[in-house]
Amino acid sequence: MSDLGLNRRHLAGALLAGSAGLALAAGPAAAQKAGEGELSSRLKLMEDRAALKHLVDTFSNLADVKDIDTQVKLFTEDATVESRTAGQPGSSFKGREELAAAFGGFLAQFHTVYHINGQQTVEIDGDTATGTAYCLVVLIRDENGTQVQRTSGVRYDDRYVRQDGTWLIAGRTSHFEWTEISETPT
Repeated sequence: MSDLGLNRRHLAGALLAGSAGLALAAGPAAAQKAGEGELSSRLKLMEDRAALKHLVDTFSNLADVKDIDTQVKLFTEDATVESRTAGQPGSSFKGREELAAAFGGFLAQFHTVYHINGQQTVEIDGDTATGTAYCLVVLIRDENGTQVQRTSGVRYDDRYVRQDGTWLIAGRTSHFEWTEISETPT
């Protein structure tokens, strides 16, 4: 048996034990059935949360290697992306074509792109969800013979939708909360 199967079984047992106790008063068969239904719901929620975290992390990984063609496929066809800097409105784009042009043009300015994702919280409602994710973004480029590093603290406020069984980003507002610019050694 794989470690994944063993871990899922232990997790399922723990979840089932917690929920089945509530239904025991109705009898052992009812408790087992209620526990299995609750277990299935909890597992689905955990799988959805993991899929949404994977989606956000994959977005960042693809930005780091500048794979824009794959990156925009993480968005719905009509997705919107807005940027805000220090609370002020910035750029706004709609649809994969505009996103590809914007992401590609922006990332082309830097020889090094590095995202470090942190915490993410999500609220899931069927095939839609909202979430907030935090990210530290490091961008490095050459300016007049000097390497300049731009480090930003970014909060993403996202809307997600599940299409054909896959979670996608339907809308994103990128809040560039702070930015520090410094020279780096070559």
